Amino acid sequence: MGSPAPQANRRFGDQLVDLPLGPLAGPAFEILDPRFWVCTRPDAQVERIWTGGTWTEGPAWLAERRILVWSDIPGDRMLAWNEKTGAVSTFRHPAQGPNGNTVDREGRLLTCEQTPHRIARLEHDGSTSILADNIGGRRFNSPNDIVVKSDGSVWFTDPSYGRPDDRPPGADVEGCHVYRIDGQTGDVRQMTTDFVMPNGLAFSVDESLLYIVDTGSTLGKGGPNHVRRCRVAADQTLSGGEVLATNSAEKFDGLRIDTAGRLWMGAEDGVHCYLPDGSLIGKVRLPERASNLTFGGADRDTLMITGSTSIYRCKVAARGTAA
Repeated sequence: MGSPAPQANRRFGDQLVDLPLGPLAGPAFEILDPRFWVCTRPDAQVERIWTGGTWTEGPAWLAERRILVWSDIPGDRMLAWNEKTGAVSTFRHPAQGPNGNTVDREGRLLTCEQTPHRIARLEHDGSTSILADNIGGRRFNSPNDIVVKSDGSVWFTDPSYGRPDDRPPGADVEGCHVYRIDGQTGDVRQMTTDFVMPNGLAFSVDESLLYIVDTGSTLGKGGPNHVRRCRVAADQTLSGGEVLATNSAEKFDGLRIDTAGRLWMGAEDGVHCYLPDGSLIGKVRLPERASNLTFGGADRDTLMITGSTSIYRCKVAARGTAA
């Protein structure tokens, strides 16, 4: 795993939490429903593989290179962990205020860049392509999370987190929405109208559903704090949008789907696992908030989780979908 970094104490809630590297003490899983047992491994441990971030986000698994890439947003940097050596290196700095990341079917890394209000793609030759930085001449707010559909279209959320206060009047879009970039033409289309702060998003296994987290509760008491389920029509329009699950504690964040259709969602105490019908069946417990996650490893059966300050991994008896 490489040389451990010096231990550091970080604030989490009202507690002072010691953050050494290595396996965490205690069981990895909390079983809330017997149906979660099939997702667990008896010998699994949650392991902290890196610490030292201010607010980590956007984990993405680059399978060909066997590296995990993530964003440290306040640090304006992206870091990479090498599965073979356990070494952590700077992937990009400065990094344009990076947030969510994903990998498309061609193995290219896509990033939500908050500072220039855009979606960027890292090409195989090392160059960067800007996929979208406005709609109708107006800049996006603060692109947050991102997913690529099998048809090559790019879908991303655009809440106002991180948006500068000194923006010129009329320069940015009104409201916070989900957008789609056509994979062939590059045309940008607004897909939603009734979200307060759209955040994490992911497609179902057959891509007939799009799950979208709304963290509008961060704007004030009584705001939405849930994940909604939208149906995807043949023309890519969305309908439905009923609430699938609500987090009464604090808020959801990023999410991923496994090949059985279960939702694995970042939350205040770790990763929550839900059945497609919205039943909460279990948790992967962490000592700090889980902002986002992805499935990594050769078999895509390792949860790679970004916490508030640290990166964790945990083997599970489930496999993630391609995006």
